[in-house]
Amino acid sequence: MLGFRKKGVLRKEEEAMLYEMLERQKESIDYQKKLLAHSVDPSEELVNQVKRAEALYSLLLREARVRHRRKQKGS
Repeated sequence: MLGFRKKGVLRKEEEAMLYEMLERQKESIDYQKKLLAHSVDPSEELVNQVKRAEALYSLLLREARVRHRRKQKGS
């Protein structure tokens, strides 16, 4: 059974990893959108990649918001 300290440390590590993933995903979306904007005839695959990246970013952002609300509610 994990102690309260261990749970807190794990939660902080997971939150740090989540924020890092959010940052990387946002950079990826920006790069892909820039490619899409500069393309004369963008491929269907590139358009789908951008949509998938945006969906993943939305999911990660929603998770970060939920975690933030839980943290505020618990304090």
